[in-house]
Amino acid sequence: MHSLKNAKARFVANDILHRRSSSAVIDSDGDHFPLLGDEAQPRHQKASRILLTSIYASTKVILTSNYVNALLVFVPLGILAGAFHCNPIAVFALNFLAIIPLASLLSFATEELATKVGQTLGGLLNASFGNAVELIISIVALARGEIRIVQTSMLGSILSNLLLVLGMCFFIGGIKYPEQQFNMTVAQAMNSLLAVATSSLFIPAAYVASVPKELDTERQILILSRGTSIILLLVYVCYLVFQLKTHTALYEPQEEVEQQESSISPWVAANLLALVTVVVAVCAEYLVGSIDALVTRSGMSKTFVGLILIPIVGNAAEHVTAIVVSIHNKMDLAVGVAIGSSMQIALFMTPFLVVLGWILGQPMSLYFQTFETAIMFISVFIVGTLIQDGKSNYLEGILLMSMYAIIAVAFYLYPDNVSL
Repeated sequence: MHSLKNAKARFVANDILHRRSSSAVIDSDGDHFPLLGDEAQPRHQKASRILLTSIYASTKVILTSNYVNALLVFVPLGILAGAFHCNPIAVFALNFLAIIPLASLLSFATEELATKVGQTLGGLLNASFGNAVELIISIVALARGEIRIVQTSMLGSILSNLLLVLGMCFFIGGIKYPEQQFNMTVAQAMNSLLAVATSSLFIPAAYVASVPKELDTERQILILSRGTSIILLLVYVCYLVFQLKTHTALYEPQEEVEQQESSISPWVAANLLALVTVVVAVCAEYLVGSIDALVTRSGMSKTFVGLILIPIVGNAAEHVTAIVVSIHNKMDLAVGVAIGSSMQIALFMTPFLVVLGWILGQPMSLYFQTFETAIMFISVFIVGTLIQDGKSNYLEGILLMSMYAIIAVAFYLYPDNVSL
């Protein structure tokens, strides 16, 4: 009797499982998503269920791609605060926090899209969108005539990547490993390009110092800056050809790298890239628009906001990536993220913004203040000295982070009313 009941129970259970497997999709986590309530459902209902299942699965992958995505709750809060003209400090803080996860999603979408379009085009995508958040914020600030914010945010992004991010990679990786190695040739090539871009900032400053004070040099500085920017952009194009076409072997990682498969489809990645770019632009508009009131109420200078605070937002995703890979002893990637990002900002983004300012009728130039130019040159020199042996340790990380802390204190005290 008991065996008959057990056999009947097993038959019923198997029948239920068979029906469930024929009318459901099981995702990677074992969750069941019914496609058909009945075999007789119309075809368009099947398609709708499949579409909803795909949307759910893609959304789940996107939202769980990084822990900082928990901060996405601040995106609607920041936009609403800006739209209803709330307290400027609240608007700045909410949009500041909102842009951090948006930068992470932008990086995620770029990497997912890059895995599907091939190595050459993928590398170009990563190079183009690697600093997209800083570029969007700078374009918004440039359109509003906030030249000072644009210049300091560019300088701040370079310094934060060179000193803070690279220093944290050396320090955290050096705690786990006594000594780490990286591709010295690639690192020095990027640092040399960065040195060329940095040296180009000295030329306008030297020109102003050499010309008599009574002459109006503003027009000449703009012409010099625009001509120099076009040359630097051509150098950047040559670098892309060097990296992606003629000397790709130099940029192949020395350590074994797992071939990661794309977790979302290319069209989802492309749509995510477009959507996040638009949302970042909206948040950046409110962020930049609140800076004047923030400076007035908090006592902070525009220089400090642009040089220290804004780069933290734009580079948050890169900071996390570089530190994580350094813990896993993948120093080629860590150094490439830190120095490569700084080089891209100096060689591409800053000249591009000068040309864009030319188009928009904004007097954006490469003439930075002497104090800022000197600090940038010193930072590039220090990094070049530390990477010349192709090895790193925790002490070198401490040196770089200490230098960044000294610069942050100096710019906190540096006034805005120093004439350019």
